[in-house]
This record gives sequence, structure tokens and C-alpha cells, in this order.
Amino acid sequence: MAISRRKALQLSGIAVAATAVAGCSSSNGPQSNTNPDKETNSADYKAPIADSKNPRVVVVGGGWSGLSIAKYTKIFAPNSDVILVEQRYEFISGPMSNLWLVDKVDLEYLVHDYLQAARENNYTYFHATAIDLDKEKRILKTSNGDISFDHLVFAPGIDYDYSRWTNDIAFETRLRQEYPAGFIPGSEHITLKNKILNFKGGNFILTVPSGNYRCLPAPYERACIIADYFKEKKLDAKVILLDENNTITIKKDGFLSAFDELYSDYIEYMPNTIIINIDLDNKIVETEFDEIKFEDAAFYPHVRGAKILEKVGIAKDAKNMLEGDINPLTYEVNGLKDIYVTGDSRPMGFSKSGNTSNSEGHFVAKLIAQKINKTPVLKWESPTTVCFSIVDTNPERAIYIYSQYEYNKTNKTFSFANTSSSENWKKDGLSNGHSVYKWANALYGDMFTK
Repeated sequence: MAISRRKALQLSGIAVAATAVAGCSSSNGPQSNTNPDKETNSADYKAPIADSKNPRVVVVGGGWSGLSIAKYTKIFAPNSDVILVEQRYEFISGPMSNLWLVDKVDLEYLVHDYLQAARENNYTYFHATAIDLDKEKRILKTSNGDISFDHLVFAPGIDYDYSRWTNDIAFETRLRQEYPAGFIPGSEHITLKNKILNFKGGNFILTVPSGNYRCLPAPYERACIIADYFKEKKLDAKVILLDENNTITIKKDGFLSAFDELYSDYIEYMPNTIIINIDLDNKIVETEFDEIKFEDAAFYPHVRGAKILEKVGIAKDAKNMLEGDINPLTYEVNGLKDIYVTGDSRPMGFSKSGNTSNSEGHFVAKLIAQKINKTPVLKWESPTTVCFSIVDTNPERAIYIYSQYEYNKTNKTFSFANTSSSENWKKDGLSNGHSVYKWANALYGDMFTK
């Protein structure tokens, strides 16, 4: 079963750029009001944005963090001129997308309108790709022209790091194109959905990287949802889940229970499994102890901060994750005033998830607004992680976790605080399943409407 032409066309704009300003290439969009004598991948001309005498806040990246920062900066500092720079034409949600892979939600539920968000919340959406930064002149260079700023936020999301598997660019390209991870929304999800819906049987490999990868429970939820689909279709098929970690990283009891009681014939969970070679031609994964033949796969590698951070010289090589080099309590880049890094590219050990990034964005907006309004400096506020994971789609049952964080001034480290969970999917699963949609609707509303 293939995705309809209509649905594919709906994603065409999103597929232009898989990440939220992840790289340094120019946008494929139209170059309105640009200087034809200048190459669009190294703009040296002013962006077609009206001048303003008000303090200008530029936010790079229209994900869960960037959207909330743009909206709430304008709320907390109404006299600010807020510009959201984003290279995609439409927003597509990573959270909830696992359900779309097996046709449990429509594409329209994941796709949202940047123009609506900007229009209703009184800021400017500017379609462009960030390509460089002039720190001294305080100018962000984009594919559609230069933008001056008083305050600048980088919220560009993640990129993949395949270096633990290969340093061969051609091989990496094959992995990205033939077996995409499906954790950067866009074209990857179309490919993965077609893989699942057209699967005839055999082994379907999923991988879980170690480290603080994007959305810790998502690979385990995806395994459940795909296994549920195979079970519903009565396929002679199995999800092979290769996990670099010693055990499930989050909601362990709930996921293990679902694996054992719902999908014992459809999921083979292999923890502490390191891939040492992938033979794409013969479709064999070699681990330290086994060789596993597969019919299809989605290889999720390690993640790192988006490459634009390196390009502009504000990335810190923390165990090769190359995230923002920032003050963890203020999000401000070390040594650079009024430039911030937030969301999945920040180095703190917070969950790289939608709710975490959104709540974090509220606080960063307050920090920027207090500078604009010249009010007293705020104390650090913890982001909030709220995460539902579907383990069964017939009916929809989910497990749940809530957590905030606390900062240890002595060790200068963060740890979990105020944590609660609901992992008994047999008892609370139906209630949690209903709450998934209430949560998503509330967060979409927070980002896109007044």
C-alpha cells in the first residue's frame, strides 16, 4: 500500500528541508526582493523586512522551542519586533507522527501553518535558511538576505551523526536515503510509512542510539505501533529492536510489559547491542555477537546539534554532540551577549522532546523580555517533560511520564525532579490514550493560536 498522491503532495513543501534550519545550504524557496547579482547561498544584501525602531528579536528555527519563543517574547515584550526565520513552508509535528505511520491519524493533524502562528501572535514569519552570522555587526545572514538583530535565538534542532557506523560519505548517503531514521519530520516519514504499509514479512530492524537522542521513548513506542500493525495484518513479521543501551531508557516497566504481553511474537528486543557493520547489499547487520538478516529497516544513528551552530562558531564539542556552548541557566552563548541556543541543540541533559522544548521556550522568552523591558533578572525555571507513548492502537492505550529538573550548584549538573509516571497500560492505558490527544491539541494551540 502506497501513500496517495494527494498526501504526498501535501508533504512536498516540508520535504524541501527535513530539519529546522539544520544546515547551511540555501532555501529552495523563491528569493523575493533579492539582488540578482548576489549568489543566494552567501547573501550580502538586506532581507526584505521592514526596518523597525523597536528591539528586534530573531529566532532561527520554527520547531517546538522556536515557535514558543517567538510567540511569548511578543507577549512578554509587546514593543519588540520578533522575526521567526524558518526554511520550511509548513510545520510538521514529530510527536504524534508514529500514529500517522500506520494511518491512525491524518496528515492534517500533524501539519500546521507558520503564517497563522505569525499572524495570530503578531510576529513575522520569514521563509529563509540561516547560513552565517556576523557577530560584530550583529547580523544574521540568510538565503534571503541579511537581518540585523538585538537578540538572536538559535533553535535549529538536531542533525544525525553516522560517524559511529561509517566515515564513508557514499555509504552514509545510502543509509539516509534507503533506510532513514524518521526522527527529523518530513520526507523521512513518507519513506518510513511506505516501508511499513508495504511490508510483506520477515525482519524489520529498528535501532536505538545511546546518549541523549531525540525523544527517548519514541523508538520503543514505534516498535509497539509497527508490531501492532503487523499483528493486525497477520503478517509473518517481526520487529527487531537493536538498542545500544543496557535496557530501555525510559518507561521501562510499561514498554517491557507491552513487549512481553502484547507482542511476544512480533518484537524481539535486543539491549546492549552495538552495530559494527551494516551490509546493505546483502541486508545483514553485524553486531558484536550476531549477524541479523533483515528485509527492511530504519536505522536511527546518534544525534548532534544542528550544523549551523558549527558554521557560526557557537558549538561546543561535548562528547561529539556539538551542541550550543551556553550558560545552562540563561541559555546565552558563552562570551556572546544576547545570543541564545535552545531546544534540542542545547547541551543540558533535558529530554529532547516537544513539551520540554516548548516549556523551555516560555522561559527563554521571559529572559529576553526582561532585558527588553529592563526588569529584574529572572531566576532559572525548569522546563517540563510531559510524554505519552502509545503501546497499543486497538484500542489506543498509552503510558505516561511527567518530570521537571533541578540544578545542583555544587556539581553544576541537572537531575530529574518532581517525577511521576503511569506505566500500567492495562489499568490506565485507555485514559492515557485519550489524554494523548488532549495534550497534543493543547500544545498545538499554544504554538499556533492566540
